[in-house]
Amino acid sequence: MSAYKSAEQYRMIAGRLTLPSHAFIDGDWTAAASGEVFENVDPATGARLGTVAACDGVDVDRAVKAARRVFEAGDWSRAAPEQRKAVLLKLADLVRANAEELAVLESLDSGKTIKDCLNEISHEVPTFFQWYGELADKAFGKVAPTAEKVVAMIVKEPIGVVGLVLPWNFPLLMAAWKLAPALAVGCSAVLKPAEQTPLSALRLAELAMEAGLPPGVLNVVPGFGETAGQAIGRHNDIDAVSFTGSTEVGAYFLNYASESNLKPVGLEMGGKSPMIVLDDADIDDTLVSSAINAAFWNGGQNCSANMRQIVDRKVKDAFLDRVLEKTRALVVGDPLDPATDLGSMVSAEHKERVLSYIEIGKAEGAQTLAGGGASEGLAGAFVDPTVFDNVDPQMRIAREEIFGPVLGVIPVDGVDEALAIARDTDYGLHATIFTRDIDKAFHLAKRLPCGTVAINGFSEGNVTTPFGGYKRSGSMARDNGTEAIDQYLQTKTIWLSLK
Repeated sequence: MSAYKSAEQYRMIAGRLTLPSHAFIDGDWTAAASGEVFENVDPATGARLGTVAACDGVDVDRAVKAARRVFEAGDWSRAAPEQRKAVLLKLADLVRANAEELAVLESLDSGKTIKDCLNEISHEVPTFFQWYGELADKAFGKVAPTAEKVVAMIVKEPIGVVGLVLPWNFPLLMAAWKLAPALAVGCSAVLKPAEQTPLSALRLAELAMEAGLPPGVLNVVPGFGETAGQAIGRHNDIDAVSFTGSTEVGAYFLNYASESNLKPVGLEMGGKSPMIVLDDADIDDTLVSSAINAAFWNGGQNCSANMRQIVDRKVKDAFLDRVLEKTRALVVGDPLDPATDLGSMVSAEHKERVLSYIEIGKAEGAQTLAGGGASEGLAGAFVDPTVFDNVDPQMRIAREEIFGPVLGVIPVDGVDEALAIARDTDYGLHATIFTRDIDKAFHLAKRLPCGTVAINGFSEGNVTTPFGGYKRSGSMARDNGTEAIDQYLQTKTIWLSLK
């Protein structure tokens, strides 16, 4: 028996939802100070879902003042770690209890499939709040070696008010990635969801209050990057920013910090990640499913998508036969239907961007083996999963981030050529390697300049493993793992001279 409801049942849930329309500041719903709103659109149908407050600098400043007030008061920042833990564990339980509603909300907002939304929100999102909640009372400082009449303590303190700027591809999951460690260590937060997908983060704020988070600790300011996002980046009373999104916008946040209070900025940005298939790899279900998932998961709207699939010529034909069979079986359609494998792009604008890259690939001489355009018979922002063969490493589709359902095969002869092509990119977020030779696997893994390397299976890791990039894919900051909390802490030495 399927664990999922029917499409009709999910549409009934959608019909009962009350969609958030206001910002959430200092524990209450509020309109933008300007009164401005922006339209919220279901990208799978083009239908208007409603309007959402379009926050700007005035609203961000109000949110920062609330966050600063409660941080200095110590209601959360100086609360016993056990208290913060209890609230985060309750929030995890509330997310689980409301997962179906949140998943439908996010599917409507983003075009993501209900299956992906349910998996992320039922399992991954609450796991982050639970895991970091459990860490809250398990962080220890250090005592430095000193002379007998000195005690030197090295302690970690919450950095203060943090700005959290989210992407649109995994709206609630990215909120959890950033909020959970920030809240666990005692920070207050001003969170800006992407303007394309504001709804689930606003609903999360309501659940956080229900869990017992003091008013002002979490503020959600929907709006545009040019207004609300820039205001967060330039605000002189925000102590740190954590951003996930494009490399271009990440660079703006470095500029904003340099032109304001020099706040630290954690960046997780774009990628052009390779999957390397060596000549000894087994072309089995695991490899083929990984190749498909790496390119098409979430419609390819994933910073670690392995669009560049670098395949040894000796196994390329067998690889493509299996990949094409599986690609042609993928169901593109209604995101609320559990039978759907690929939903829509996040917006009509993004659909056109992806289609333009597909046309560039054709014009550059890549061979189209599957897909190659918009999905026929579907009115929304749908793009068919596309497979290109004989992609040249210097083609634009092999160098620029497409962020859509495009898989490009680059044929190579041997491990050295595969490594050279994999390394030849401005990005360094992720890579996958398939080989039966563990020595070759580690040889490649150690020489790939990227933040995560998966061997014999596409994976980004989990809550316990740090995630971030080298080069233009990120800064030294990392999300996930115990490393994530470093973005939200500062280090203090207390030097005590004894009599």
